[in-house]
Amino acid sequence: MDKNTFTGLFLIMIILGVSVFFMKPNEAEIKKERERITADSLKKAGVTPNTTETKQINAKPAIDSAALKGPFGANLAGNAQTLTVENEKLKVTFSNLGGKIASVEIKGEKAYNGKPVTLFEGDQNKFGLNLNIGGQIVNTNNLYFTATQTGNTVNMKASYAEGKDIEFAYTLQPDSYNVDFNINLKGLNQVIQGNTVALNWESTLLEQEKDPKKEQEHSAPYFKYVDKTPDHLNLRKDEKEELKEGKIEWISFKQHFFSAVLMSNTPFEKGDLEVKILTEPGTIKWYGANMQLPFNQLAAQNYGFKFYFGTNKFSTLKAQGHELEKQVDLGYWPLKYINRFIVLPVFNLLESFHWGYGLIILVLTILLKLAMSPLTYKSYVSMAKMRILKPEMDEIKAKVGEDNPTLLQQEYLKLYKQVGVNPLGGCLPMVLQLPFVMAFFFFFPNLFELRGESFLWMKDLSTYDNFISFGFNIPLIGNHLSLMCLLMTISTLIYTYFNNQISGATGQMKYIGYIMPLIFFGVLNSYPSGLNYYYFLANMITFLQQFIIRKMVNDDKIHAILQENKTKPKTEKKKSGFQSRLEDYMRQQQQAANQKKK
Repeated sequence: MDKNTFTGLFLIMIILGVSVFFMKPNEAEIKKERERITADSLKKAGVTPNTTETKQINAKPAIDSAALKGPFGANLAGNAQTLTVENEKLKVTFSNLGGKIASVEIKGEKAYNGKPVTLFEGDQNKFGLNLNIGGQIVNTNNLYFTATQTGNTVNMKASYAEGKDIEFAYTLQPDSYNVDFNINLKGLNQVIQGNTVALNWESTLLEQEKDPKKEQEHSAPYFKYVDKTPDHLNLRKDEKEELKEGKIEWISFKQHFFSAVLMSNTPFEKGDLEVKILTEPGTIKWYGANMQLPFNQLAAQNYGFKFYFGTNKFSTLKAQGHELEKQVDLGYWPLKYINRFIVLPVFNLLESFHWGYGLIILVLTILLKLAMSPLTYKSYVSMAKMRILKPEMDEIKAKVGEDNPTLLQQEYLKLYKQVGVNPLGGCLPMVLQLPFVMAFFFFFPNLFELRGESFLWMKDLSTYDNFISFGFNIPLIGNHLSLMCLLMTISTLIYTYFNNQISGATGQMKYIGYIMPLIFFGVLNSYPSGLNYYYFLANMITFLQQFIIRKMVNDDKIHAILQENKTKPKTEKKKSGFQSRLEDYMRQQQQAANQKKK
């Protein structure tokens, strides 16, 4: 580019910039233009503005005159009204628009912001039937029903003609999370076309917990085929699934600690479920269900349902039947069996004493550690043996050299065989304890009982304790620092140090153990403080166990036993299957190495 061209382009840019600056509209002109665009949009939609300011929130689209003459046309216009029914556990609000449950509040439960837990509310939530009448699809969600209330029963009615009605009946059971729901398509068996009736349910999940990300990760639509185990859609991404492997017993819009479940007396023929992750503040996910009910045109159709609006407490869900309790994620096999048949019953037993949950977790940890103490003792003794053998192993290493690792391992195995030591004796007991350690990784994050329960500085054991909030995200840590997670990490590092002293670990193995606690600190910093509290207690009790075992175990006696084993005849020493396989492997490796040298 020559000098003249560059100068010309530069001048053009200056002229454009000045023009934009001086010609841009002021705020009044911008506001006026926005009002003009809004008015034009409403005009196209057939709506006349009520005021010169034009509030779109008050705008209602005009109803087509042809629709008024169609099926249920008289029910397309009306005024939205609500009715409220309460018992000891629920406050249920009904709307005559759609004849549906408009919102459900769970009494005695608070969201993290201090407001009552409301499962759903607002226009984004829909529930109704899609009926094929004369080739037109009538969605009851758009109809204005006639509502009547008698005690805890609410009846909704929309009329097609004399003696031909859609009737919805809701009954809130006393001191219960259940709402009985009945659909009666009175006199419509010859009016509705097709052999199925579609039921549509859509709901936007509202944020209830402190950590919306974790709440999203534990929320998903669940469903159960008849005679099959309940299943769910993807927890971490949008998904839509057709349910066509059999008849469906129930569907559930499950959040982390609360669920809205629809159980049908007449199983759904088929359907589809959908989940979408939402990014709007105060919302978690959007669920949608389109289910098909069987329809017989030769007889009156009546469908019975039961709603469950309540907590995801395992015992409460189990009391509902239908395997609803399997919505509580207790881990994979075999972890879920450990939690289901060992940890949960012990926890429930301790809870019956009406102790604080901090004390319950402490006692639960002590009982688990006592049950595992034989394995802990065996692991300690095995590591002590390896530590005592360290000088002899160093002598073998100096004699053989490090350039022939296969031969070195063979010599080590000979020494292990002579003294009667299993090199994996310290690892196997720890591996056997690992499923119990991992089981709690699923148990505490899904335990409803910890929700809102405080202990020491931890205000809610079901979520993290943000001892320090940064106000910005730090890679691998997040926007806060959990004190309990920090204490757990420090105790794990101390445990690793003492464990290295017991085992006599050297070289890279000495430092690998320090890396994992730091990695887990980044992972567990956003996990429930109750879980970190358990891991912290487990470390402290392990310190105490090792201190006691160290007083019981005499290194000199162990050394004497090992030396005595060397003098025993070979026939007295039983070779383990593992040792035999390991020796065969080493022998093959040595032969292969010798072949390469030739």
